[in-house]
Amino acid sequence: MSESIRVVRRSFLVGLGIAAGGLALGSFARAEEPKTATPGAPKAATPGAPKGGGAASDGLRPNVFVHVAPDGLVTIVCARSEMGQGVRSTLPALVADELGADMARVKIAQADGDKAYGDQNTDGSRSVRMDFARLRRTGAAARMMLTAAAARRWKVPEATLAVRDHAVFHDATKRSLGFGELANDAAKVAVPKKEAIVLRPVAALKTIGKELPLVDGPDIVTGRAAFGADVRLPGMLTAVIARPPVVGGKVARHDPAKALAVNGVKRVVALPAPKPPFAFQPLGGLAVVAEDTWSAMRGRKLLEITWDHGDNAAYDSPSYRATLEASIRAKGRVVRELGDVDKALAGAKRTVESMYYAPNLVHAPMEPPVAVAKANATSCEVWASTQNPQSARTAVAKALGLDESQVTVHVTFLGGGFGRKSKPDYVVEAALLAREMGAPVRVQWTREDDLQHDYYHSVSAQRLVAGLDDAGKIVAWEHRTAFPPIASIFDGASFAAIGQLAQGVLEVPLAIPNLRAENCEARAHTRIGWLRSVANIYHAFAVQSFLDELAHARKMDPADHLLDVFGPPRTWTATDLGVSELPNYGQPLADYPIDTARHRRVLERITALSGWRGRAAHKRALGLAVHRSFLAYVAVVVSVVKDAIGTIRVDEAWIVADCGLVVNLERVRSQLEGAVVFGLSHALYGEITMKGGATEQSNFRDFRLMRLHEAPRRIHVEVIESDAPPSGVGEPGVPPVAPALTNALFALTGTRVRELPVVRALAV
Repeated sequence: MSESIRVVRRSFLVGLGIAAGGLALGSFARAEEPKTATPGAPKAATPGAPKGGGAASDGLRPNVFVHVAPDGLVTIVCARSEMGQGVRSTLPALVADELGADMARVKIAQADGDKAYGDQNTDGSRSVRMDFARLRRTGAAARMMLTAAAARRWKVPEATLAVRDHAVFHDATKRSLGFGELANDAAKVAVPKKEAIVLRPVAALKTIGKELPLVDGPDIVTGRAAFGADVRLPGMLTAVIARPPVVGGKVARHDPAKALAVNGVKRVVALPAPKPPFAFQPLGGLAVVAEDTWSAMRGRKLLEITWDHGDNAAYDSPSYRATLEASIRAKGRVVRELGDVDKALAGAKRTVESMYYAPNLVHAPMEPPVAVAKANATSCEVWASTQNPQSARTAVAKALGLDESQVTVHVTFLGGGFGRKSKPDYVVEAALLAREMGAPVRVQWTREDDLQHDYYHSVSAQRLVAGLDDAGKIVAWEHRTAFPPIASIFDGASFAAIGQLAQGVLEVPLAIPNLRAENCEARAHTRIGWLRSVANIYHAFAVQSFLDELAHARKMDPADHLLDVFGPPRTWTATDLGVSELPNYGQPLADYPIDTARHRRVLERITALSGWRGRAAHKRALGLAVHRSFLAYVAVVVSVVKDAIGTIRVDEAWIVADCGLVVNLERVRSQLEGAVVFGLSHALYGEITMKGGATEQSNFRDFRLMRLHEAPRRIHVEVIESDAPPSGVGEPGVPPVAPALTNALFALTGTRVRELPVVRALAV
């Protein structure tokens, strides 16, 4: 007889004797424990509206983000989702810095999904750039109210007081009062209006540009941190779902008998088939609900289903590629125009033309989607590893016919996201099944589910043409791009919205007098979604590869060539770019201009750092690319080598970023380093293919990721000091990686790689 032992991650790590002190050094703030579910999960915070600063006996609550208790404990709410980027280590520290709190006496609470917090969507590289001023004001408001309370008690002018180290000081008389001593009095002070809030000088903020501790590090490395799959509720059931292999398909017939015969299986539940446009609807299919995950998975394998594949069953990757390439050979919708491109091309001494192709990609986060829900006729409570709890709340309310006020969404830690977990289809699945079962239900996606039912990164084809005059100067540039747009899941669109086109097409600053960009039609046959850096990935690949081709056609060093096409340092208006409008990632051009001085700065720094000018003498094959995305400027150099048996591998990489004012330098470096690995992995191997409308890949055996031994032996990261406003960080490092790699491969082999993944073209 053998005994079955249930092993979970937490107990496994504890069994290894891993101690936080040996793996994560330093202390910072405390993460609050949960009200329910699993120990170690980020606590669900409920907004507390300030009542003239807060109730007198409850301490100071000037806004939904900050609470100062009478015992001096400061609670700071993090409204963004933590998925390894360190947002819970960065944003609360910024608030505490503005407040003057001691982080050793700060507790961090994770916010539920609620509009009271403003924007909570943790994608688009927006957390710091969108929250920098807003969160500083929340800390400053509390500081000003504590200062006013101390001034009243001491009967001194507020201007004579200073707030630091968790107390208010009157240095002239060497008096001080701790936050706790002032909390109830401060609660009686009127909350300052936005226009009256005084921020500290940026130079006085101790967090700016520092390497801040990772507050959740000890819990993560010891297994105490609770991710979506760790949530446990009394009486909870687990469901896995057999979803239609083709988007838009549905169950034609099924026999659940064998599945129901599996020990532990409770029911087989039919989920409603979605109607286009699909947006964030679940895909439908049959859910096997069981006492545990293993029983549910066994039951699902035994379901006998005949599928009606629907209208997308003819979707096939090779034929769709041919459709895209035919689309870009014809004229498209003009989205950017300067001068007279047709006349300039007709009069050019020489033309250079190339086509580029990039396949569908999948997110493949370490943790597949998972959500837990309990629901009845009048309410629903959810625990989910979601990047956008407000969107999840809205989707659940709509699916269950509830008001949003009747839905609560708690946010757990995320084991990666990359944009996948901004889409709440899996959360809705859990809510529907919980109501149907009358018990808490956890919907667990497997890796196969994750790869075969994702919101895929768009497949794309692009055509670029340049005209050169007698002197070799570029006088004309035409760029056509075709890809099924993200808008297709919302309204069936087959042309891209301006937001995706402003990611590497509309805003590229080229000192070329005649320039045109066109968007060509591409109809979607699967769900398309945003993935880390979105359309910048394939647009930067094409543009930066083509610029390298032009450098060689003009017999110029690629770095000198980039300096030439960027032109002299200047800021660009929409008119300069040849566009009628430019979304600019939701920020005004006045605050976040397109600045070729910053392009040049990262370019010049990366060439110095990588030894670019000495590459011939050192016999190094280096490739270079520069790209602006999410308001940050990034340059990448990749080195490739060929070993004794002829295998090509990536040897070394450099990345330089100008991302404006940096709060947490350690997390910025980490995200840029991760972007290099992410970008290389997709460029080398990333490809999702469709046959008969269904995804052919099912796991990491056929969707390959870069392995540890294939990663560069060193990744050099440099962050340029800047006093520009904070920009994005999580995504901008990715787009220049693929073209830097393929440009390096050309330097090594003389072969141009114009399609991804690279493994299709070269033995690497």
